Amino acid sequence: MTDELSPAERYAQARLRAADQATALAPFREMYEFDLDPFQIEACKALESGKGVLVAAPTGSGKTIVGEFAVHLALTRGRKCFYTTPIKALSNQKFGDLVARYGAEKVGLLTGDNSVNSDAPVVVMTTEVLRNMLYAGSRSLDGLGYVVMDEVHYLSDRFRGAVWEEVIIHLPESVTLVSLSATVSNAEEFGDWLDTVRGDTQVIVSEHRPVPLWQHVLAGRRIYDLFEEKDSPEGAPGAGRREVNPDLVRLARMENSRPSFGRDKRRGKVMREADRERERRQRSRIWTPSRAEVIDRLDAEGLLPAITFIFSRAGCEAAVQQCLFAGLRLNDEEARARVRTIVEERTASIPDEDLHVLGYFEWLEGLERGIAAHHAGMLPTFKEVVEELFVKGLVKAVFATETLALGINMPARSVVLEKLVKWNGEQHADITPGEYTQLTGRAGRRGIDVEGHAVVLWQRAMDPVALAGLAGTRTYPLRSSFRPSYNMAVNLVAQFGRHRSRELLETSFAQFQADKAVVGISRQVQRNEEGLAGYRASMTCHLGDFDAYSRLRRELSDRETELAKQGAAQRRAAAATALEKLKTGDVIHVPAGKYAGLALVLDPGLPAGRTNGHRGFEHHDGPRPLVLTAERQVKRLAAMDFPVPVEALDRMRIPKSFNARSPQSRRDLASALRTRAGHHEPHRRRKERAAAADDTEIARLRTEIRAHPCHGCAEREDHARWAERYHRLQRDTRQLERRIEGRTNTIARTFDRICALLTELGYLQDEEVTDDGRRLARLYGELDLLASECLRDGVWEGLKPAELAACASALVYEARAADDVAAPKVPTGASKQALAEMVRIWGRLDALEEDHKISQAEGVGQREPDLGFAWAAYRWASGHGLDDVLREVEMPAGDFVRWCKQLIDVLGQIAVAAPAEGTVPRNARRAVDGLLRGVVAYSSVG
Repeated sequence: MTDELSPAERYAQARLRAADQATALAPFREMYEFDLDPFQIEACKALESGKGVLVAAPTGSGKTIVGEFAVHLALTRGRKCFYTTPIKALSNQKFGDLVARYGAEKVGLLTGDNSVNSDAPVVVMTTEVLRNMLYAGSRSLDGLGYVVMDEVHYLSDRFRGAVWEEVIIHLPESVTLVSLSATVSNAEEFGDWLDTVRGDTQVIVSEHRPVPLWQHVLAGRRIYDLFEEKDSPEGAPGAGRREVNPDLVRLARMENSRPSFGRDKRRGKVMREADRERERRQRSRIWTPSRAEVIDRLDAEGLLPAITFIFSRAGCEAAVQQCLFAGLRLNDEEARARVRTIVEERTASIPDEDLHVLGYFEWLEGLERGIAAHHAGMLPTFKEVVEELFVKGLVKAVFATETLALGINMPARSVVLEKLVKWNGEQHADITPGEYTQLTGRAGRRGIDVEGHAVVLWQRAMDPVALAGLAGTRTYPLRSSFRPSYNMAVNLVAQFGRHRSRELLETSFAQFQADKAVVGISRQVQRNEEGLAGYRASMTCHLGDFDAYSRLRRELSDRETELAKQGAAQRRAAAATALEKLKTGDVIHVPAGKYAGLALVLDPGLPAGRTNGHRGFEHHDGPRPLVLTAERQVKRLAAMDFPVPVEALDRMRIPKSFNARSPQSRRDLASALRTRAGHHEPHRRRKERAAAADDTEIARLRTEIRAHPCHGCAEREDHARWAERYHRLQRDTRQLERRIEGRTNTIARTFDRICALLTELGYLQDEEVTDDGRRLARLYGELDLLASECLRDGVWEGLKPAELAACASALVYEARAADDVAAPKVPTGASKQALAEMVRIWGRLDALEEDHKISQAEGVGQREPDLGFAWAAYRWASGHGLDDVLREVEMPAGDFVRWCKQLIDVLGQIAVAAPAEGTVPRNARRAVDGLLRGVVAYSSVG
């Protein structure tokens, strides 16, 4: 029993309570039914004291409460607050949350194509909208007191990340910044930078998950825990330490020692995946369960609702169908009726004739059973319905791509990862610890679940120890992707002039990280120089100058390497010459690569050089023949598939009815190919005499080496090893020194090169922005300079609205994967000529960028315009039906809507930037009207 407090102590506590009640935080805390966590209280107090904050905390921990407190402070103090998010879906969700709390009159929404109550004191917007406001000097910035940057770790995104840094750098000093981030391993470094550019910033890091996360592996019919607690006496070393489940390790060792069943020995045929899985199940105690089995097992264990991450849109759709075919039903009749009511209410505005093409009825059947997909290819309305039903517990199994992990408030009891490998745009790569943390962070609903569960499906060759490392690592560093752009350059020069703009860019997080890295590299150079002194002493020879002797040996090795490269180049040239002789109908034997073997030439490709094709002037490194392989695949081959010259073995006639997209056509022609030419053997080439055998320089070097005094040293090879180490370390040191030079002022040097190019084109003149430059300042996007050049050259003058939409689509569209089978279809007439002219202008800009050393590989410069959406944009803007357009372009409805919305955004920019006396502004607005109808108009709030 504690002693009663003295009067002085009671008075002191009363003073503290009174002071606490006088803060803005006290009434804010009363708005919530639960107590705030310590990190939330710490961040809110820092905000109220006038500091900026960086809050780094796990997904689902409630860091957005700090952002909502900034909104509360702004309203209390009569200031404005802008709440920025990286994606429109998250903006829509946060807009709905704030409207529910503060009322529709106090909250607005601004996205690329929507404006709702934009003069409200609280406005939710995408980050790009705020960036554009800052450059335009918008009056909406008057009275701005707080900016919340939700998901600020997006600044690592190589495509859009620069926007976050632009906003942070250019916000007025009077604005308090609230940065909300996932758990990153270099939060202190990011906080140091914010402190430098924004003033006093407090960093609050919380790694505590409000709902504990349990990690599992589902193998066969059993769910294994990934970790087990080490059973040691309390206080003993290692007590409470987690170790990988020994049962899993034993299982992996046993399974991975089993032979693979890839071939049916009785028939000598390659087995289908389904047959292989069936045989594996028969011979093994464990297997990878099917998607329906996984959901069924989770349901039995009480682990639903669950999100299963599949790194493929087609895989998500297939998973839903597999569950439906398996007869899974996760909803009772009452839930099914509620689902149908909500769906019909939310989709009432969709015309009946569009429902079939959108796959509405199949989608509804899955929802009624409690099963759905969620990915970027879906109609936004469909995705929003899935999110709403999932939160209400009416959808219990969602198959989603990783985009769902980015910000959308859609927590589950369990998260399932099918595989730990995904396609990153270039190759299949293991997911990183940061990606694993982001995905599994969805597991565990605060206030609902006692614990969350992350389930990884068993795969052959799985290493439980590696998986444990992935699950136990919290390495998720924030890396800047900031690069200057043409639009950024003219906007900065217009506001600050060249010199001040250069200084501003030097304050970017990218330069901050580069400068910090230089310190570590300089230390490494010093250590290397000490090592070089030691190696130099060890390679000393009493017979002569061993440094000169080792130099002769290196020259000999370099010359031999050079001759080998020349020989390889000659072979490549001979192979390219042979490829240029191929004709349609030639039967060849592809000598190397993934598609090695018998093949039929469908199209010999274009010769090396510059040609005038359907997209204007194009550059080609050499022929890339389109072939049909004996295995029925139609592929565009590359030079690497032909390391040696190829000759026609035979010729075949290709039927006029042959369609490369038709499986039946490919099967019939491949069968004819095997029958006609299956007996042919590839030509075998005789090995040629090596060029090194007759080279006079090699003969001279060998003579000098044999004549050198050190050649006769008994310890020659020991000295040579030290000399080789010396040479390697010296080369590495020079590379480090070049890196130091390259990392100093990198952003400013890129800015200088961009300004030099803009000056040559007449967009800048010394410290001034020209009229053309002011037009470029109003064009945002990847191809800003190309759009500006097209306006200046009058490329789009006289085009009809639908034709202008087709041309503008090339500025925004970018195919998800290259389609080598056929060139994209484009409208005929004036728009085709305009598209060809756009590609010609891009070719000129590309050459100019090369002259100014502006590299697309570094994230700067103009990519080639992609014409893949031109036909769809033209048809839709012309008034054709959704069914006709989607069938012709073979594109998911969600992708179609997304590209249309981006096209509407860029057409709006063109309407503002184009000369008022021309036809372009009027036709751009008409094109927007033609596009903003039907499925595009009703797709979503934002």
